[in-house]
Amino acid sequence: MQQKISSFFKSPDPSPAFDDSIVHGCCTNKNESEIRITYKRRAPNPDSLGGSGSDGGSTGKALERSDLGDGLSKPLSRKVLNKKRSYAQFHLELGQSDFLLRTCTTCGFKYAAGDEGDEKVHKAFHKNYTHGIQFKGWRKEREIRMPSLQGSRIILVLDDDPAPQRNKVQEVIKMMEMELGDGWIFHKHCKVYLFVDSHRVAGCLIAEPIKKAYKVLSRSLDGKPEATPRNKARPISNTLQFGELIFQRELVRRTPSASSSEVLEAGVILCEEEAIPALCGIRAIWVSPGNRRKSIASHLLDAARKTFCEGMELEHSQMAFSQPTSAGKALASSYTGSNSFLVYKTSDLNC
Repeated sequence: MQQKISSFFKSPDPSPAFDDSIVHGCCTNKNESEIRITYKRRAPNPDSLGGSGSDGGSTGKALERSDLGDGLSKPLSRKVLNKKRSYAQFHLELGQSDFLLRTCTTCGFKYAAGDEGDEKVHKAFHKNYTHGIQFKGWRKEREIRMPSLQGSRIILVLDDDPAPQRNKVQEVIKMMEMELGDGWIFHKHCKVYLFVDSHRVAGCLIAEPIKKAYKVLSRSLDGKPEATPRNKARPISNTLQFGELIFQRELVRRTPSASSSEVLEAGVILCEEEAIPALCGIRAIWVSPGNRRKSIASHLLDAARKTFCEGMELEHSQMAFSQPTSAGKALASSYTGSNSFLVYKTSDLNC
């Protein structure tokens, strides 16, 4: 006969309660099976023994802690918390172009904003770029005596001078290359003139020996060069027809070629074809931004004009300039007193 479904959900007979006759897991009834409970002591942790374990007291405490188990172990000594707080600077990236590196608008140096080390390096570089590279002086200096200088001096450095002087020149040249371009400013045949003021190199002029130079046409500086006359020719049709197809010719106007003058690499300076002899060429000249408009470039040009050729002082009009920029053209015109100053090319060197 089928049993009722309620019989399947009856709870089993409760186990007999343990009484005082059960001691340490061993039942007094000999007919019942004997249950043995064993404990296994784990190996002591060498880190908890406090090093080599030579101290007996610390070893015993470590063993006692290991017997308690991982869940019951408690550190014997309290950890000393560092009360000094450390702060970190966080930034929000919202799509800004200078999020990782910021570029200084004055010196062009790239640095990480908020980084103490980067900001310190940028501050030192910014000061060197603006006011000039720091210069403590040398024991033996080739100083050029000029009465017009008050509290400043001009030092001449040659290629055979000691290493500290040549290293300082290289440091100045690296600063010049940021504005004038790198890879062309200096070579071993150059003479370097350093303008030192307030223990800083505020300006630098690099001169080189040349054989010839060309006189600039004054009209080329006004932006209105004279155009050579062109022969009148009959008009040419700008259409071309093949059956029913008609092609329209595109007219491209070209600038007139200067056959009687030479166009230098500057692109806007025209000079005469005939060269004249020259001795001193100004390869590059630079003044720190914070010291401009103080006639430092003119003092450097005077020093080069008086000392470049031994035993001979050149005239203002005998100074030749290489690849002048817009600021260089203004300087050359102002120093020579004429728009027809001398320029030279790299192929005119006397080395």
